Amino acid sequence: MTIHSFRQYLQTLETRGDLHRISEPVSWNLEASAVTMLLNVEDSAVPLFESVESAQLVGDPYRGTQRRPWDRIALGLGLPPDLSYSEYYESVIDRLKDPIEPVTVSADDAPCKEEIRTGDEIDLLDFPWPYIHAGDGGRYSNVHTLIAPDPDSDWVDWSNHRTMIHDSETSSVLLLAGEQTPNLYYYKYEERNEPMPVAIAVGVEPAVRYTSVMWIPTGRNEAEYAGGLKREPVELVPCETNDLLVPATAELVIEGEILPNERRDEGPFGDYFGYMHGPRRSMPLFRVTGITHQTDPILPFCVEGTGVGHSENTTSSMEVGCVGPDATLGLRTAQFDVECCAPWKSTPRTIYTISTEKTNPSYLHDMANFIFTTWGMLHVDFFIFVDADVNPLDQREVLEALALYADPDTDFHQFGVETMPKVPLNIYQTPTEKGDIQTGTSKAKTAKAYIDATSDRSARKSQPTGDVERRYRAQKILERAGVDTSTLSFVDPGEGAQ
Repeated sequence: MTIHSFRQYLQTLETRGDLHRISEPVSWNLEASAVTMLLNVEDSAVPLFESVESAQLVGDPYRGTQRRPWDRIALGLGLPPDLSYSEYYESVIDRLKDPIEPVTVSADDAPCKEEIRTGDEIDLLDFPWPYIHAGDGGRYSNVHTLIAPDPDSDWVDWSNHRTMIHDSETSSVLLLAGEQTPNLYYYKYEERNEPMPVAIAVGVEPAVRYTSVMWIPTGRNEAEYAGGLKREPVELVPCETNDLLVPATAELVIEGEILPNERRDEGPFGDYFGYMHGPRRSMPLFRVTGITHQTDPILPFCVEGTGVGHSENTTSSMEVGCVGPDATLGLRTAQFDVECCAPWKSTPRTIYTISTEKTNPSYLHDMANFIFTTWGMLHVDFFIFVDADVNPLDQREVLEALALYADPDTDFHQFGVETMPKVPLNIYQTPTEKGDIQTGTSKAKTAKAYIDATSDRSARKSQPTGDVERRYRAQKILERAGVDTSTLSFVDPGEGAQ
């Protein structure tokens, strides 16, 4: 079933028993995030807080389970719920290869225009933006789609940059140079002393949300990729106070502009590493010019940091379910022989594993160099290359490959500090090393590195493949002991004669 809106996605979750409705009044001040974090840890249903002042909040709506983090992402695309990770990856890749142009609808047909506020009616504080972690610098919107145009072409970028609410009509936006939208701002609008038109769409339909976090190449139309993902055109509608087009079924749209050479504090924030991240930074100022929304809007948020270690959240699941397939497609398009490129679960954006048939050291080095100099890899510090028959999402298999095949003397490689892009959110960096507070880039330190954990194929082939008779005997012992072996991959002794 095609999902056309965030509300429809939540309704679909509910029909599967995957949504907790919480009618008891809950505060945006730490309470909603605390409840969400507990449900994340328990791999439980998604919480919908129905009574949070003037709106509703949803905690981590796309968070998957530890074993199958892509499941709710797949649900938003109408894909079957029982796909294996490789089947899911290939399904998303096939859809990304077939973009569909968006259509523009009138304001009368756009749910996000049910209520329109401009001028003196604007007040960001009318909505319950959550205070997510004790120690955060303020209240945040961190699950949305930021829409900004290139001043020199028709390209409009969709991205995700958290924004910290300051007062009724201003916020600061985390723009780290090296990513697409920040590059537009720092290297075009601000150099020309021009404001950058911006719209922040909150509670968008799943396909729009997914493309906002993918590594869609610069200059390509993300709305078309979103249409490809949902297999139908995305509906867009013009803003009230600028020329941007926004997803018509969004729950709420904040229209405005990021002003040149004006800054506000941003952070600290409990970031995806699971730590309170400081220091406060000066980030570009976003001034609101209009707000449109559905009646009783539903605002999603992510409790960053719960994806570290033992639980998932929206960010970590999207890294697996959205960025992983897109990165795999990108590497294949660049003519690299990649079976699968996937993040290390629960540590999103930090470690990726790539399985490949070609394991020549110079070939792997060329691929690593390509990856680390691609804009989408700004946040990723480590790669592990494994053989094509290793599942990159199975940490046990990856660790086994590391233990068996990665020689610290010859297979660990680090790139030069000066030549690689880097992000100042890494926890190992000191405040000084985090670098230029104006652009957010670090010029001091990087850990861009990769490990070749591929095997020597010829040596593997010469090794015994296993004693079928002993495995069959073990299977029978377990069956007699009452263990259900139907789901285990045991053998038939006839295999030994083949």
